[in-house]
Amino acid sequence: MKKVAIVCILLLSISSLSIAQGIVFERNKSWNEIVQKAKAENKLIFMDAYTVWCGPCKALQARVFPDKELGEYFNSNFVNAKIDMERGEGPTLASKFRVRAYPTLFFIDPNTQKIVTQALGFRQIEDLMQIGKQAAAKKSI
Repeated sequence: MKKVAIVCILLLSISSLSIAQGIVFERNKSWNEIVQKAKAENKLIFMDAYTVWCGPCKALQARVFPDKELGEYFNSNFVNAKIDMERGEGPTLASKFRVRAYPTLFFIDPNTQKIVTQALGFRQIEDLMQIGKQAAAKKSI
């Protein structure tokens, strides 16, 4: 009986993890892998350029990115990348995209690696949704 209960708990845990809530960011992928995925899926890249010490970055992570409706839109329309600008490839990307403050939210064309649009600082859910829709509209032009 205990084994059945444990299996049920494990299955429930796994199934709840597979239901995406909010924006799902690529994990453990290089910039090149993110670019290749976006090209293959014909999507723009949404990049959250952040640092670990940035208060507004933490607020986005806690209060905006988990929103279900925002996540559904962004997960369908973009390849989402969350990159620490002080670690790994971050400093190179910060220089390439001329990051001047945190957070900077970029929408990037993977084919040209040019910025389609960007937003600086904390954004409310509705504002980020509008920016995302404007970026997606520019892609289809």
